[in-house]
Amino acid sequence: MKALVVYDSVYGNTEKIAEAIGKGLLGFEQVKVFKVNEADPQYLDEYGLVIVGSPTQAGRPLPSVQEFLAKIPSGGLKEVKVASFDTGMPKQGKGWFLKLVVKILGYAAPRIAKVLSEKGGKLIAEPQGFYVDDKEGPLLEGEEARATEWATALPKE
Repeated sequence: MKALVVYDSVYGNTEKIAEAIGKGLLGFEQVKVFKVNEADPQYLDEYGLVIVGSPTQAGRPLPSVQEFLAKIPSGGLKEVKVASFDTGMPKQGKGWFLKLVVKILGYAAPRIAKVLSEKGGKLIAEPQGFYVDDKEGPLLEGEEARATEWATALPKE
């Protein structure tokens, strides 16, 4: 079975997480990690697993990721396992304003998962968030290793 990780990144943090997830997808015959502008949403059914990730901006994925998701044909993920991830600041310890924003707007990964499911994908894991220290990063210590572990634990069959 082939696996595909599609992402976009502004400051490089989401790219690092996508690469770490790719490393954790052991047992797949082929793993590709593509930036969103390199992936063709018309051919996602060629993969057994598709994972999509984005930084969180105002509770949503980047516009490029939203556009990619919108271009997936209806039913284009039928019988494809899917998962989603995002990067963003943790609401804990960041002050009341960020906590309020996250409570109201949320994170990008659940929105990505919803669209992937609506396009026919079979969600195999809860949407996963990985954390940065500030808007531009860096990633919090251990997040790349946690991303690899998360990917390793995803069902292969």
